Amino acid sequence: MVNLVESPKPMLYGLMRLAGVIPYTVEIEPGTKINFWIPKETLKKTKKSNKNSDVKPKKPSKPAILFIHGFAAEGIVTWQFQVGSLAKKYSIYIPDLLFFGGSYSDKPDRSPAFQAHCLVKSLRILGVDEFVLVGFSYGGMVAFKIVEEYPEMVRAMVVSGSVLAMTDTISESNLNRIGFKSSADLLLPTSVKGLKTLFALSVHRPMWFPNRLFKDYLEVMDTNRKEKAELLEGLVTSRNEDVTIPRLQQKIHLLWGESDKLFNLEMAKNMKEQLGENATMDSIKKAGHLAHLERPCVYNKRLKKFLTAVYSGN
Repeated sequence: MVNLVESPKPMLYGLMRLAGVIPYTVEIEPGTKINFWIPKETLKKTKKSNKNSDVKPKKPSKPAILFIHGFAAEGIVTWQFQVGSLAKKYSIYIPDLLFFGGSYSDKPDRSPAFQAHCLVKSLRILGVDEFVLVGFSYGGMVAFKIVEEYPEMVRAMVVSGSVLAMTDTISESNLNRIGFKSSADLLLPTSVKGLKTLFALSVHRPMWFPNRLFKDYLEVMDTNRKEKAELLEGLVTSRNEDVTIPRLQQKIHLLWGESDKLFNLEMAKNMKEQLGENATMDSIKKAGHLAHLERPCVYNKRLKKFLTAVYSGN
């Protein structure tokens, strides 16, 4: 039977190619590979090369933007509405984090820091030495690790629906607030009912979809389920371990859905205060956790305004 979630992907991938990005796999080391969508113009195939992986990408000629996805979907599905809006002016790089979309590692490390290390090493292979980070949800926590550990590579960053680090205190209070016992129960549902609950918590106003679609989405989400559960375990920092607030020199913009139920607006405001004078904040009305998908035109407009200010020096 045709999977209703997987079957439209060839059309999506075709549209992304038309918008200017193409797939490319980076093998960081034996046993670890990251799948990317990268700017088409950086990958000029010769007559002798049949596959993208046979060609070494060139350094981008436009400012580079790295988009990091969250926990529910692979990179290009998460950021599909941002590509067409930004690809003409910027070099867009969209990875699949480890254990999403075919990216894989045989290493046991499941921390956001390891994800960050793999992304940065991949970008260096791709010829990128400076970029703006855009991180969503789980991807936002990976983004904070990148800017903390590789500050010389990050021009600025945008974060949506995330926190600096997931302490078990934050995790427990957040889960209790929305009625879940664990992150895995919330983010790795095993039933249509559980997936519908996650969807309802992620958007401002849920739309109706048939149960068949939710069943097919569960099938897709079930890929690498064991490793994804380990990623969630590796995400939480012990309450006994102090979370150091990094003193970042980069401009940081918090771009939030006003109705975000997973990481609410109050959490964003608190984080802005923690980050200090280099942090700014903007919220999008009638949008929840998935603001970039619910209201992409508004999200893209705010994002482009920030990017323009970063590259104009304002």
